[in-house]
Amino acid sequence: MPVDPTSPAASLPPSSWIRRFAALLAPGAPVLDLACGSGRHARFLAGRGHRVLAVDRDDRALAALGGVAGVHTLAVDLETGNWPLGPERFGGIVVANYLHRPLFGALLAALADDGVLLYETFAAGNEAYGRPSNPAFLLQPGELLALCSGRLEVVAFEQGRVEGDGRVCVLQRIAAVGPARHWPPALPQA
Repeated sequence: MPVDPTSPAASLPPSSWIRRFAALLAPGAPVLDLACGSGRHARFLAGRGHRVLAVDRDDRALAALGGVAGVHTLAVDLETGNWPLGPERFGGIVVANYLHRPLFGALLAALADDGVLLYETFAAGNEAYGRPSNPAFLLQPGELLALCSGRLEVVAFEQGRVEGDGRVCVLQRIAAVGPARHWPPALPQA
């Protein structure tokens, strides 16, 4: 469901996972915020000096990013079958609370060889706590690890039940870097 830019959801802070691992992004690297909603992560990353392309199908949610320095928006339905960004590559890709498995290959191809993938979304088990509950929108155990295996170096991975802000959900999170990235990267503070 689209986020109303005047709703409280439009002013949510960036997730703690994205905040923590944003330090892995190279200074000034271009970042793709995929299925960005009203842009909480786009705002945060632009504030850190990144040029952000915020992509979502909801024009109304993207309107909440109007005038934010360093953020460009693109309204496109990501689930039409065609990758809308052509051969463009990014130093960072952020995905939060969104899952459309057919995009995985194009998503990884859009990541620069030394880029950073920060992905966090709902996982199997979440159906016990609310939405989403459809298995098509829930990662299976270890699914993000399998996605990155042989393609990216995993810096951090978590999966499990998370409680906070009066809510319980099941999440899977990964922070991974491209194969051209100097190893080991400096770990950000928890």
